[in-house]
Amino acid sequence: MLSPSTVVPARALLLDMDGTLVNSDAVVERCWRRWAATHGLDGDAVMKVVHGRQGYATMAVLLPDRPMAENHADNARMLAEETADVDGVVPVEGAPAFMAALQGRPHALVTSADDALARARMSAARLPLPAVMVTAESVSASKPDPEGFLKGAAELGFGPEDCVVFEDSEVGIAAAKAAGMRVVGVGPRAAAHEPTAHVDTLARIRVEAAADGSFLLHIS
Repeated sequence: MLSPSTVVPARALLLDMDGTLVNSDAVVERCWRRWAATHGLDGDAVMKVVHGRQGYATMAVLLPDRPMAENHADNARMLAEETADVDGVVPVEGAPAFMAALQGRPHALVTSADDALARARMSAARLPLPAVMVTAESVSASKPDPEGFLKGAAELGFGPEDCVVFEDSEVGIAAAKAAGMRVVGVGPRAAAHEPTAHVDTLARIRVEAAADGSFLLHIS
């Protein structure tokens, strides 16, 4: 991991949403603990594995013998519940200024949420939507598969080596590494998973836009 007070160059940024830009933990807790109770699972154990994955992939981990079709059906219901519930959804500390600094520069949202949920949560947090969004509908495999990050980079027109990912979860960091990208871990969940660099909040990031359109990320 890079030392504090360092500068990371990048030509494009790929941003996870939940836990990275948006604090949606209250909604996630409500919805997943209800689901856990319905299936006789321990809520605390469930909460340890939900972050970063698409819902059906989490269900497959927790109920490995259940037909995948049932996971997909449950996931659709869960997404509808989460999209309708934005109570307590707020921006992560530093996210508004961070996103403002990226306007007009190459960046994309790469999230395990579907399009409707991503728009609902970004709106609730009053954060601008990037022009490029890679959501659940856009990929065939959930994080930790690198497909989403590779697709985001391709849509922005950059190679993996040009991109820096911002992530909070174990599976998200693993996906970024598998894509051959550097990754800034954001928040307490990220610290244990060996990101390239780690910050407690996005307030620790200062974005300097270079004349050639690239970024210098000042991490303190």
